[in-house]
Amino acid sequence: MSTPTQNDAIVSVRAQQIIDCKCRPAVEVVVRTASGAVGRGAAPTGTSVGMHEAYVLRDGDPSSYQGLSVHKAVRHVNEDIAQAITGLNVFDQRGIDQRMIELDGTPDKRRLGGNAIYSASIAVFRAAADARRIPLYEHLAGGPIATVPVPCFNVINGGKYAGHTQAFNEFLIVPYGTDTVDHAVEMAVAIFHKLSEVITAHTGKKPEVASSYGYAAPSDDPEVLLDLMQRAIDQCGLSGRVAFALDCASSEFYDAATRTYLLKGQRVSSAQLIDYARQLTEKYPMVFIEDLLDENDWDGYQTAVKAIPRTLILGDDLTVTKLAFLEKAHTMKAVHGFVLKPNQVGTITEALDAYAFANSHQLIAVPSGRSGGVVDDVVMDLSVGLQVPFQKNGAPRSGERIEKLNFLMRASAQYPGCRLHDIRPLLRFA
Repeated sequence: MSTPTQNDAIVSVRAQQIIDCKCRPAVEVVVRTASGAVGRGAAPTGTSVGMHEAYVLRDGDPSSYQGLSVHKAVRHVNEDIAQAITGLNVFDQRGIDQRMIELDGTPDKRRLGGNAIYSASIAVFRAAADARRIPLYEHLAGGPIATVPVPCFNVINGGKYAGHTQAFNEFLIVPYGTDTVDHAVEMAVAIFHKLSEVITAHTGKKPEVASSYGYAAPSDDPEVLLDLMQRAIDQCGLSGRVAFALDCASSEFYDAATRTYLLKGQRVSSAQLIDYARQLTEKYPMVFIEDLLDENDWDGYQTAVKAIPRTLILGDDLTVTKLAFLEKAHTMKAVHGFVLKPNQVGTITEALDAYAFANSHQLIAVPSGRSGGVVDDVVMDLSVGLQVPFQKNGAPRSGERIEKLNFLMRASAQYPGCRLHDIRPLLRFA
């Protein structure tokens, strides 16, 4: 790695409002250094947002984007953050992130906006890589990469539909039975297209496109959906090479007053939901189950890890990419891993600290974009640079999700011998 010089000083920090893939306003920041290096960063937003995430500052003006504009956050970058980090060395990511955290002064980055701070943090990270004239993932990896992660595809989306509510948020396919990412993508695309035919045959009409670009769930019964997915896999001749995963996002349908969850139109207890998930893992090849329980149900997660041996239990809203939460999860043995979403915590440094702890304590990190994504999501650089086993990519539809797949294929092609990560040692159903 080259030694930082005065040419690596930040000389310009500018922000503006852009829109994400759902046409919701987002903050984009461009950082420039004295050497001419440039980095750009934009903060995505999620549909399922945990209460412990960094605060997304929006204007609240109903006359502009229904109150979702981010001009306040943009102004904080241009006036406050720019003044605070201009002149700092672009390679001092930790120092720059800490400066912004201290400038904000709130636990959840509420004053300046987590979206403002995070976008600036990414822009600095990218400018440092540009200063070295290498891809960001190689800057992060410290050299050439040997593997790219197995992409996991969200093909059926839960939610409220006419006549039923599917409580589980995402039904995913995981094409692991190959050694190239190109083939994994081809397998997933074939299954996704076949699944449309399978759902049409099942319901008598073409499936709707859901808000996260998968197919709208045609049933409130998870087993019906998993059976349809298995049928598509079988008809593509890919049996035994593609597994499943679930993102339950159970906080969305949790009733704190009764401490119950929605499942197939009924309210069930934490114990009942855990037992149902256990039954699913005994019937289907399940790589992981994410957010099985409410974001504050630590005891429930601890129980789930003991009760469900045939899959990985991952935290997302539970852990929100925060080091303190991961330390608690490790101590309690509440999860086998976590979903890595850097904008949840608000800076690259904090996200990498969370990853480092997880990695050193045998907790799996699964990078994921957000439903309101952007094309150049830094999550892809983290996925490749950290050499993780698998990542969440969304449905193989819509521009920024397709770009994530192309990113993996391009990265793999850059390095002779680069292969798809072999996740078979992690599979608990095998």
